[in-house]
Amino acid sequence: MNTFEQQRITVASQSPYDVVIDRGTDFAAQEILKVAGATATYLIIHQPALSERAKTLAGRLTEAGYAAHTHEIQDAESAKTAQSAAECWDVCADIGLTRADTIIGLGGGAATDLAGFIAATWMRGIKVVHYPTTLLAMVDAAVGGKTGINTPAGKNLVGAFHEPSAVIVDLEVLETLPREEMVAGSAEIIKAGFIADTKILNIYEADPEASLDPRGSLPELIARAIQVKADVVAVDLKESSLREILNYGHTYGHAVEHYEDYRWRHGQAVAAGMIFEAELAKAAGLLDEADVRRHRDILSSVGLATSYNGAELDELLAAMGRDKKNKGGKIRFVVLEEIGKPTRLEGPSEDLLRAAYAASVEA
Repeated sequence: MNTFEQQRITVASQSPYDVVIDRGTDFAAQEILKVAGATATYLIIHQPALSERAKTLAGRLTEAGYAAHTHEIQDAESAKTAQSAAECWDVCADIGLTRADTIIGLGGGAATDLAGFIAATWMRGIKVVHYPTTLLAMVDAAVGGKTGINTPAGKNLVGAFHEPSAVIVDLEVLETLPREEMVAGSAEIIKAGFIADTKILNIYEADPEASLDPRGSLPELIARAIQVKADVVAVDLKESSLREILNYGHTYGHAVEHYEDYRWRHGQAVAAGMIFEAELAKAAGLLDEADVRRHRDILSSVGLATSYNGAELDELLAAMGRDKKNKGGKIRFVVLEEIGKPTRLEGPSEDLLRAAYAASVEA
């Protein structure tokens, strides 16, 4: 069993903030009170399974002398709709939320995406603190300032960049999550290993089971993945250049999610996306077979997808064509020149795409 002491990772972007990693609702409340300053009112936007945690947190804030309200949203991607956003705005109005107040996003990535979007748009921007409760949200959605909702045309096409005042990573909540949640969240950590921090890959290869254990090597992996994202976001908040490397596996992965109507977990779709994009790099003469096999071995060792055969390539390309990162009508992929060295591949030929697809649909 690994011991873990509180860690504080600063995201030194335009509006610097800390990601604090520790255990327990009390620590979370203390950190929220530190960053909110003279805030008089809090609105906790949370998912259904987190009603008790939301009440406990609201109680801590009330005991400290502040008004705290809760608002329950639908679970997962069902919450990220225009209707859900409108309901949240109505709540903001009903409780009289002002620019001096703070929204707290409590839940998985969908909750933090929506809470951030509400904070970005209510009165043209108020403070938000993210309290992610899934592994995926801890290492990805809650860090970096991206907010958004989905539309019938695609995922996160409506949104804003709005940095949080703090991100609370409470390791305690991971101990109650089902294994499939831990597995899905691991995809974003592994992605960080492939694009920047190869020590992450070494840790998974040494002991895959410990890498899923909140009292094993998982806390170190979380901290390392957050540090990778913090370093990138500090240089490029609005995805004008460097930040695109964080999309490794996502161009193809988002197409899988869209085609499956979000029934596939984000992490599983990104894992399949990393395999496709590794095969694309191999077809383009960048990665060798050993590097691609390393992708498959690490992803499969924790139970992540290494293939997707639920749609034809042309159907997936249609979804990829709507990706907001495309430029000049060309689909842009993040690929690896070698492990730890990402680059962009813009508008690859049909032959390359079909070769990558054929290789990636194999079991």
